[in-house]
Amino acid sequence: MADEDLTLEPDLPERDPHTADMFGSTPAPAAAPSRESAAYTVIARKYRPRTFDDLYGQEAMVRTLKNAFGTGRIAHAFMLTGVRGVGKTTTARLLARALNYETDAIHAPTLDLTVDGRHCKAIIEGRHMDVLELDAASRTGVADMRELLDGVRYAPVEARYKVYIIDEVHMLSGGAFNALLKTLEEPPSHAKFIFATTEIRKVPVTILSRCQRFDLRRVEPDVIVKNLEMICEAEGVRVEAEGLMLIARAAEGSVRDAQSMLDQAIVQGEPGQTVPAAIIRDMLGLADRAQTITLFEEVLRGQAGKAIETFRQLYGYGADPSQIMLDLMEHVHGASVAKAIGIEALVLPKEQAGRLAAVGAAISAGTLSRIWQMLLRAQDEVRRAPDPAAAVDMALIRLAYAADLPGPEEALKRLQAGEPVSGSSPAPGPGGSGGGAQMSSGGQVRMTAPAPQAEAPPTLQSFADVVALIDAKRDIALRLDVERFVRPVSFRVGAIEFEPAPGAPSNLTQRLVSRLKEWTGHPWLITVQGGGGAESQWERQKREQQETREEIGQDPFVKSVMTAFPGAEIISIRNVPLPEAPPVVDAPDEDEDD
Repeated sequence: MADEDLTLEPDLPERDPHTADMFGSTPAPAAAPSRESAAYTVIARKYRPRTFDDLYGQEAMVRTLKNAFGTGRIAHAFMLTGVRGVGKTTTARLLARALNYETDAIHAPTLDLTVDGRHCKAIIEGRHMDVLELDAASRTGVADMRELLDGVRYAPVEARYKVYIIDEVHMLSGGAFNALLKTLEEPPSHAKFIFATTEIRKVPVTILSRCQRFDLRRVEPDVIVKNLEMICEAEGVRVEAEGLMLIARAAEGSVRDAQSMLDQAIVQGEPGQTVPAAIIRDMLGLADRAQTITLFEEVLRGQAGKAIETFRQLYGYGADPSQIMLDLMEHVHGASVAKAIGIEALVLPKEQAGRLAAVGAAISAGTLSRIWQMLLRAQDEVRRAPDPAAAVDMALIRLAYAADLPGPEEALKRLQAGEPVSGSSPAPGPGGSGGGAQMSSGGQVRMTAPAPQAEAPPTLQSFADVVALIDAKRDIALRLDVERFVRPVSFRVGAIEFEPAPGAPSNLTQRLVSRLKEWTGHPWLITVQGGGGAESQWERQKREQQETREEIGQDPFVKSVMTAFPGAEIISIRNVPLPEAPPVVDAPDEDEDD
């Protein structure tokens, strides 16, 4: 027995993997490892800022923090406020890393987080013992706050500071805020508090006065677009620029919302193909902005029927009635801003911005303000109506009817002048004449003489009719500018699109809108396009003159003259009328003379 070798053979398997076990079941074959086994990380988490330089649109806050950390004037409590998705929680975690940043060479708080320190990874993963991140929505009571504050007096375990991050701090109860006051006023030197909230007005002023407040701003759409372009390049996907702008505008200043919508938009397109803007528009439930601008123009021209047809077409494509009313309000705002500041203030494609600027140039600020008030009321009606589409129809009819009504100032002037308040001409009296009795502003009845027959406004069916009307009205300066700088793109009654030639006056559109409204009696929408225009009248004349010059230069007689006189050139060309031949008179008959 002593000489018996009891060691196991190392080469023999413990059991045959292909045989059944003691329960009679055969083990399943091992699955091949898959590259997709790891859980997918959404874009909003994958591209969360890792340094302060990655914070988009918050340059003012970062500059203040850099100065504070550089001079050592670091507050003991920070209050971060702003709308959702602008980076409040991310900034709080970055501050926690900056306060506890430590490497072999750096032993002081710093905002330079390009290289991870000793505590950075644990803080990012939320497992650091000295950084406590709490949600005030789930721990609102006094007992929870007292339990939290009991550990403040103890020194940190391994980091420089104990950092308390309380998100949505406005959810704390009044008693919890009172329990926090004393500690927040005289905290230990090793404790720092970072609060984040979207409702700053719900935080007591006693808390606010003990914190250093930072308002995180909404991120501008063009900044969000740059962030989305960077993500698309890193992910190896292609999205149309117009689609990225639609996402940026729909995000309303929230970078996280924009990244979440981009994550959804990427899966809408085919793999390896560019995601078109039309798919993103359908995904967001937005109506075509160009179509809603057309709807806006039809309403302002008083074309209720066309406006309803355009709306029903958009509604048939799946556009939300409430969203269409919001788009109309946005167009009123854009036209008003373009009228007050200029077209460069609009964050829109060039063509759409030009159309809204043309609306602002053609309509007074008072009318735009009145339309804004009507749209506000209409939006509330659409939201509460049992049939939102019918409510939009009624709102469009009301807006189209009100487009022809004068403003309060103009109505007052008409009343003082004894003219009818409505935009239409007064109805004739019973006797068939235009005279009659009218009520004056003082309440007295006075007789008015019959008004002279007004000249019918001209009807313009083409751009040539517009040029002829300007010539007939003898506006020489406007005629010269139109002939020289206007390259027509399209013409329809009440609307003109043109491409300005180089050197065109900046006020050409406003002058043309004002004159046409004065001469025709109704507003015109004149839009500036970036290209695609035909020749201006002056350019056409120059081209025809050049063609005539070249044709004459090919004449054999002219060629012989140019050859006989070297250096000669054609200075000008004139059409000389040919002299009329004298009338042919029959010669007298010699026989008759004899």
